[in-house]
Amino acid sequence: QVQLLESGGGLVQAGGSLTLSCMVSKSGFTVESLGWYRQAPGKERELVAEIPSSITTTWRNAMEGRFTVSRDNAKNTVSLQMNSLRPEDTAAYYCHAQARRWGRTDVRDYWGQGTQVTVSS
Repeated sequence: QVQLLESGGGLVQAGGSLTLSCMVSKSGFTVESLGWYRQAPGKERELVAEIPSSITTTWRNAMEGRFTVSRDNAKNTVSLQMNSLRPEDTAAYYCHAQARRWGRTDVRDYWGQGTQVTVSS
């Protein structure tokens, strides 16, 4: 089974910064991509950024360059650095992986439990 454990959420003032981390347990699986989604109250879950395993780049900017998603393949982690936070960034943030069991071709989605980020004005 693939397990994703997030940490680092909390309350921050507008203009501040916050870093979320996700530890990936993937024994017996190949991870095809890693990244972050978020879901604000009353809204659909939306993609922040995802990094495929097939590329050499281990980071990707998002949200007009305010956020950076980075993965460390040696440590099996993916992080989300958020700068210049705005009240509209308030949401539950979810670590996400697409992975397939060794010897299989079907890829499935896996989600962390979510961590709340609240930005006060």
